[in-house]
Amino acid sequence: MNPIKRLASQTAIYGLSSILGRFLNYLMVPLYTYTFNKAEFGVVSEFYAYTGFLGALLVFGFETGFFRFSQDSDAKEKVYSTALNFILIANVVFILLIAVFVSPISTALKYPEHHEYFYWFALILVFDSVASIPFARLRSENKALHFAVIKFSEIGFTVLLNLFFIVVCKRAFEADANSFFGKLYNPEIGVGYIFISNLIASSLKLLLLSPQLKGILGGIDTALLKKMLRYSLPMVIIGFAGIINEMLDRAILKFLLPFDAHTNMEQLGIYGACYKLSILMTLFIQAFRYAAEPFFFSHAKEKNSTKVYADVMKYFVIVCVSIFLLVTLYIDIFKYFIGKDFRVGLPVVPILLMANLFLGVYVNLSIWYKLKDKTLLGSFVSIGGAVLTVVLNIVFIPKYGYMASAWATLACYASMAVVSYVLGQKYYPVEYDLKSFFKYFFIALLFYFSFTMTNEHLPMVKQLPPFMLSSIYMFAFLIFVWFEDGRKLLNRATSSAYI
Repeated sequence: MNPIKRLASQTAIYGLSSILGRFLNYLMVPLYTYTFNKAEFGVVSEFYAYTGFLGALLVFGFETGFFRFSQDSDAKEKVYSTALNFILIANVVFILLIAVFVSPISTALKYPEHHEYFYWFALILVFDSVASIPFARLRSENKALHFAVIKFSEIGFTVLLNLFFIVVCKRAFEADANSFFGKLYNPEIGVGYIFISNLIASSLKLLLLSPQLKGILGGIDTALLKKMLRYSLPMVIIGFAGIINEMLDRAILKFLLPFDAHTNMEQLGIYGACYKLSILMTLFIQAFRYAAEPFFFSHAKEKNSTKVYADVMKYFVIVCVSIFLLVTLYIDIFKYFIGKDFRVGLPVVPILLMANLFLGVYVNLSIWYKLKDKTLLGSFVSIGGAVLTVVLNIVFIPKYGYMASAWATLACYASMAVVSYVLGQKYYPVEYDLKSFFKYFFIALLFYFSFTMTNEHLPMVKQLPPFMLSSIYMFAFLIFVWFEDGRKLLNRATSSAYI
């Protein structure tokens, strides 16, 4: 099959679980922001930021390590059982550490009366970390549909449980606290029901993966484990640095903002809610990453591999730019996904969308250190981005608030993409179509700023039907894409081989 077509089909299937599935989860944002106040939603944003950091650590980079060492089919079972057992043991140790140190941790993070939050999230992290290895195996075996069904089930459980606790039980409690469903709701838990729903769904996901967990019986090959650790531990650094770039702002905003504690949490809640409006870009990148990583490894030995990688980047950028314009041109629709009190933060959305575009570019460019076993060198790129993120947030948040966090995210991902491109051309040269990238990048910015200025400064625009101006700009961009690359892409998609 045409490799571009195969990658697109795999991305589409992974996207079915991550994009459609998580879009259902995305629809929970209106529920949260219309039900809970800004400070309460700030708690949600903060804790999910913490899980991002710990999740990167607790997988130990073994997802990518599994892809690297399982290329030999004879060793695949040994690689799988070694990775699975090691992750399980490491996460059991993590649970024990949380149990021992929960009091000082909760006090330091200013939640001394909510030890339960830390236990719930520790279990969520363990379930998700252990599940990551069976999921990696499904991806390596091109079982995208099986992968999608389990992922979609997890998200479906999460959505249904949220609706059950926050809508059904809460309303029953408000109508009659002694009713059957009313007794299941405790108002003191509040946003904790979001965490409980996630915990139950994560445990059910692990149950669905139980056939793959039989790999534990294969034990650990210590010699292989040492090799995997040498390869994968730099990936931990890369993953952790990546989480710093992605989530540090939501973890430290309440500590750096110059207001009182309650106002700081409100500001965090606003930023966390508006961050969700960039989720369409994030979901596409996630779906692409699921499909691309095994694709890049499996296609590396093909004679035309670098040309395929270059074309993948080109069409990836086109999709990301389209998403950027879709959200920004129709922001007056997307804003209703968050409560009215949260919409003051909407100016961060275009910045975060562009930041995620550069993140996607970096994901494409990062193949050089994975294919050439230069993971340690690759980690320095992520570390550099993390340092930039930390410095920019610490210096500018006290003065500019969450807007500084958005700009720091953009500066970080853009710089990482540039550095990764330079290093990639040295260690694994790929002739990326830079002209095409800059063409679409600047056209997107031109359309966005032109739309914004026209919409704000031309009174006659107010007389047009709703969203007509948005649709004119969007249609004009799609016409531009069609004549520049759309026809060529269609021809390739319908061909049986890559030329």
